[in-house]
Amino acid sequence: MKFGIFYELQLPRPWVAGDELALYQNALSQMELADSLGYDHAWVVEHHFLEEYSHSPSPESFLAAASQRTKNIRLGHGILQLTTNHPARVAERVAVLDLLSNGRCEFGMGESASITELTPFGRDMETKKEVFEEAVAAIFPMFKDAGSEHHGKYFDIPLRNVVPKPVQKPHPPLWMACSQLPTIERAGRHGFGALGFQFVSADAAHAWVHAYYNAMTKRLSKLADYEINPNMALVSFFMCAKTDEEARARADGATFFQFALRFYGASQNRQRPAPYTINMWDEYNKWKRDNPEAQEAALRGGLIGSPETIRKKLKRFQSSHIDQVILLNQAGKNSHEHICESLELFGREVMPEFQNDPAQLAWKQGVMSGEIKLEEIDTEAFTDRYGKLAVSVAPAKAAAG
Repeated sequence: MKFGIFYELQLPRPWVAGDELALYQNALSQMELADSLGYDHAWVVEHHFLEEYSHSPSPESFLAAASQRTKNIRLGHGILQLTTNHPARVAERVAVLDLLSNGRCEFGMGESASITELTPFGRDMETKKEVFEEAVAAIFPMFKDAGSEHHGKYFDIPLRNVVPKPVQKPHPPLWMACSQLPTIERAGRHGFGALGFQFVSADAAHAWVHAYYNAMTKRLSKLADYEINPNMALVSFFMCAKTDEEARARADGATFFQFALRFYGASQNRQRPAPYTINMWDEYNKWKRDNPEAQEAALRGGLIGSPETIRKKLKRFQSSHIDQVILLNQAGKNSHEHICESLELFGREVMPEFQNDPAQLAWKQGVMSGEIKLEEIDTEAFTDRYGKLAVSVAPAKAAAG
């Protein structure tokens, strides 16, 4: 099993001068620490205009800076939005990061799930899947040592040679964002690694792992000429401390993260209200006062607890054959000090036990070769992306404009 760290770069209100500077500098320091401790991956999102929830519009810049402060950790676009970026610009950014990091780039792709992000770039919810799939077809010829051109419905690109080229051949490993659980099966069908931005139980993980690998081995349908990447990663809320009580006390950001997702999730096309009309941190604290038991229940989920508690939870994920657990530590107002202490305690006392797992490698090789036949599990019972302990929130008010 591999372990990643994950950054939305959250910044709840109230904002004061220097907050964003501290946010970015602290995250780089955390990534440097994770590299020194032997974490495998660092993932950074691309989002636009999502106040408080994500101040991360330029992951390629952040990861480029991280590439100069780290040596071994894989640097992942989790994800680049193919709907709001031109295919040539995507290919260029991926190649440059791969060069700067000496071949440590991971290329995650996604669509965006909100008209707040899509509309300013001339995209919409109805066609974003088509745009994504056409962008995939346009990008991968650009990594080859020749010119390429593309003439489609959404992109018309004359013959050009996109330079530079990535270090990794034919390209960095490919991943696809899976913000809805059925997309995990779609990622498998297209041959992409699945970046599961859900917070599911071990039972649900078992079912979706089967759906993912069965789609890849039985129903593979690539969108272009690329190397498949059989890997399934799931994000988990995370905070490790000496005791369960201390970990929960330090992990308030986990429930803020869930609250923000739920608060906007029921809005039409996940549209956000107009800028400066909603203070998400105030809304969250109102919800906490009214729902103390729900907050406590949410903190019992995820990988939040002492090393021993987290070890027990990880063994269940290990039995589900998850390839990578991505740890969400930077959320809400979780402090830099607590994030670093959490990464260090987990990295020293828990992670080494799970990182070298010959049984998992043998299982995957058996599945991909066809020697191991996986049961076709009905995933209908496992469609709640938030899990049984997650918070419940009323939808955001109608967005202006």
